[in-house]
Amino acid sequence: MASPIASAALKSRIKRPSMLKKLCSPEDLLHYFPNGSYIGWSGFTGVGYPKKMPVFLADHVETNNLQGRLRYSLFVGASSGAETENRWAGLDMIERRSPHQVGKAISKGINEGRITFFDKHLSMFPVDLVYGFYTKDRPSNKLDVVVVEATEIKEDGSIVPGASVGATPELVQLADKIIIEVNTSIPNFSGLHDITMTDLPPNRKPYLIMGVEDRIGTTSIPIDPEKVVGVLESDYPDQTSENTPADEASQRIAGHLIEFLEHEVRFGRLPPNLLPLQSGIGNIANAVIGGLEKSNFKNLKVWTEVIQDTFLDLFDSGRLDFATATSVRFSPTGFDRFYRNWETYKDKLLLRSQQVSNSPEIIRRLGVIGMNTPVEVDIYAHANSTCVMGSRMLNGLGGSADFLRSSKYSIMHTPSTRPSKTDPHGVSCIVPMCTHVDQTEHDLDVIVTENGLADVRGLSPRERARVIIDKCAHDVYKPILKAYFEKAESECLRKGMGHEPHMLFNTFDMHKALQEEGSMAKIKSW
Repeated sequence: MASPIASAALKSRIKRPSMLKKLCSPEDLLHYFPNGSYIGWSGFTGVGYPKKMPVFLADHVETNNLQGRLRYSLFVGASSGAETENRWAGLDMIERRSPHQVGKAISKGINEGRITFFDKHLSMFPVDLVYGFYTKDRPSNKLDVVVVEATEIKEDGSIVPGASVGATPELVQLADKIIIEVNTSIPNFSGLHDITMTDLPPNRKPYLIMGVEDRIGTTSIPIDPEKVVGVLESDYPDQTSENTPADEASQRIAGHLIEFLEHEVRFGRLPPNLLPLQSGIGNIANAVIGGLEKSNFKNLKVWTEVIQDTFLDLFDSGRLDFATATSVRFSPTGFDRFYRNWETYKDKLLLRSQQVSNSPEIIRRLGVIGMNTPVEVDIYAHANSTCVMGSRMLNGLGGSADFLRSSKYSIMHTPSTRPSKTDPHGVSCIVPMCTHVDQTEHDLDVIVTENGLADVRGLSPRERARVIIDKCAHDVYKPILKAYFEKAESECLRKGMGHEPHMLFNTFDMHKALQEEGSMAKIKSW
């Protein structure tokens, strides 16, 4: 089969001549993907992921009716694109997945038991990968093939990633063979990254980062050219979606949080420009960042996982000085804006590997303000970030625990209720006991809903329960939760076991009412 002809755009991106000689088409690489292969992809939160090879493999399976006959173990730093990972799941191409995923088809496959999913802290996944924990039962202790997206191949063979770093450095370290997709449809991201590789104990060194701007690595990921079996030209951008506007509840949550931060500044527990901010993904996170744009805070800095559109607003307002993350996940409109104003943003932004962006050591040293959204929080300040009704996996733990355990301020923000099929307030996000616990009571400082903010620092469990119910619960559920707590407290104190009172045979009655009656509010009595 004749080799593809390199476009002028591709030639300008490949600075090492020997790599141009490896230019090929996806068909040429099919034999590297036999059934049962262990595969790695670059990418994080749906950006920076390979497109040509995964889409070709999906087309190959669909065209040849190979569903369920070509199945792979897939390792990506976090989620990938819907047209790749989620389509693979729909075609029954994923046997095993770790550590985080997004998509209806892949979530369905996990919860139906067809996909074996291993959930892991995002700071720990890359180093565990290099330890060989996920390949320990394989003869080579390697990943068979790793497909990575690059925006440039440098003279030394190293690659410049695109909009994310994620676990790519560790994936290429553990790869037996590497395929590089050079994306010529987006700008060259050269200079935007700070790359570190993983050393193993006893040779690991500390990350010498004292401020969000500090560089400790290189601007590209070193690659062993001998491992590269093919180079593909990729010619379309990351497939992200537009953001939904923040709703009224999210704006009220943002208001409570900004008022709390102002309070902490007044009492000298925070400097006037705060400390580095970490914000998760979604409506509430966007509302909080949007609220900061309208606040009195200036000279802000960000140490987070993912940067979204609202951070561009914060940059443009002059309030944000610098941001570091492992991914820039903008909407299509946001990416257009980012590329148009590249010169404005490029010196205010740095992308690192997820092992660094989520490093507990650095998060604690910098005093990060961590803010994330749970599925539910209980009255004693445990939080569930992953499993609906204790069993149905959503996306995975992600980096929430990396930040919440180590941040100076560990904040969980959530609507007080969510709708069920029959009741607009059918699901209370404040419950007697979480059906699954990802963040323990020892890790959380602040719980906030649209109704109010509960500062639980230094409080005993019974004190926490009172303030969380009073400040955060919806009016529909406040009397229900109060009745549960008071009855549990009375019974447990009487038995001399009242530190964290629970009635174990009634703890999940609200969840039972949701399943049987369609609303947690329809609980009969305790």
